[in-house]
Amino acid sequence: MIEVVNRQRKVKLDCERWEKFAETALQVLPGDSSGVTVAFVSDRLMRELNRRWRGKTGTTDVLSFPAEQDEFETSERSMGDVVISVDQAARQAEENKVMLDDEIAQLILHGMLHLCGFDHSTDNGEMNRLELRLRKKLGI
Repeated sequence: MIEVVNRQRKVKLDCERWEKFAETALQVLPGDSSGVTVAFVSDRLMRELNRRWRGKTGTTDVLSFPAEQDEFETSERSMGDVVISVDQAARQAEENKVMLDDEIAQLILHGMLHLCGFDHSTDNGEMNRLELRLRKKLGI
């Protein structure tokens, strides 16, 4: 199951579009997970999450929170949550001269790869190479 929640008010977002995108992205990811929650938040909330969970000050573009599955759960397996700062995504889109929708799509994919267990800070470029291949497959 895909769930998209919008917890920010600055930018109007088409949550249904992002639901469809996340569903398509799930099809190309390694593994057999069938669900994810994507939450769009403000910089203020992202700063708080970044401080609380990573001990870092300031905002960031995307955070991933893997789901803790109960061994007796029989429903669809959720990968976890991908949280995106729309404020930061907008700044990055402007800096990189890309459309905001493309930046958001990249961040959703990036966060979902983290939920699959990839870590670009320790894997000698494996995650980055996979992400570039999947971007092409997804048209971003």
